[in-house]
Amino acid sequence: MNTWIIILIVAILLIVWMVGMYNNLVKLRNNRENAFANIDVQLKQRHDLVPQLVATVKGYADHEKEVFQRVTEARAAAMNATAINDKVNTENALTSALAGLRVSLEAYPELKANQNFLQLQGEISDIENKLAAVRRFFNSATRELNNAVQTFPSNLFARMFGFHTEPMFDVPKEERAALDKAPEVKF
Repeated sequence: MNTWIIILIVAILLIVWMVGMYNNLVKLRNNRENAFANIDVQLKQRHDLVPQLVATVKGYADHEKEVFQRVTEARAAAMNATAINDKVNTENALTSALAGLRVSLEAYPELKANQNFLQLQGEISDIENKLAAVRRFFNSATRELNNAVQTFPSNLFARMFGFHTEPMFDVPKEERAALDKAPEVKF
């Protein structure tokens, strides 16, 4: 009789432990999704400001149509992405396109003095800084989920319940080479 009670207690403890592990995995997944929702808020603001910036710059640099087209297409793709991983990829493309726009702007000193442009540039800079912060939070939430999915013993239950590692929101490979170079400082 005592043996059955011990087996029953061990079984109950094992079930409670498994439920706790499952609930932890769900919390981590939800935390990651919440972190991406915060990114979405900043991306919405970014998407709203980009057309204004492009319109302002077009007035000064009408012949840079290819750069504007890349920014516009990247913005449209980013706005149409629905899955988190698709959004990560399209937002990386938009970041690259905006970087190309910033490089093009260097050729227009009179544009840099325009009040509308300066205000938009400040707002976009602010949003980019906020995006960087929420991306760090998203990557932290993703790292926590990935650690739980990959470490023993939760990895056994993660596979059983359909949890898997998720990608980080990081710098695209095309941009990584540019980041590895030291910045060029000119006076």
